[in-house]
Amino acid sequence: MDVNEKAWVRSERLDLIPVEVGHAEEMVEVLGDPALYTFIGGEPEDLAALRARYTRWAKGSPDPEVTWLNRVIRLRAQERLVGTVQATVGPGPVAEVAWVVGGAWQRRGIAKEAAIVWVAWLRAHGVEEIRANIHPDNLASAAVAKAAGLHPTAIRQDDEQRWSTTVPERPAT
Repeated sequence: MDVNEKAWVRSERLDLIPVEVGHAEEMVEVLGDPALYTFIGGEPEDLAALRARYTRWAKGSPDPEVTWLNRVIRLRAQERLVGTVQATVGPGPVAEVAWVVGGAWQRRGIAKEAAIVWVAWLRAHGVEEIRANIHPDNLASAAVAKAAGLHPTAIRQDDEQRWSTTVPERPAT
């Protein structure tokens, strides 16, 4: 696998830029809507907490077999950060992905476009299986996952359903 922690990823309208501590000031507003946490849990972080999280991310994973890839989504036409995509890669050629787009920018195809290009970039760099855990009632995220080539599996984790680019075969009965 050749996943570059500092690589920018581009789509037609978006730049996926490695997260830096300096992004926290703009992102605290983007991630500030409590409705974003309906399915994923938690609550909006204040600026200090978001800076601390981005500082931890910048240091990278403490596990040498795991790589953290965290990107802010920049909508080029507005020169504005509008969300994030993430991937935890490893151990092995497997990545757990997630995405979030601020409420003011939802229903514009941004999450779908970002997830499609993100999954394609990961696959092009040697990741063989890509997974996302999605709450069964989060129909918007399920649609994004489907558009990015993920399929629902029978696996459940913490009240969420695993979606994957590879669907394991069911055991013979």
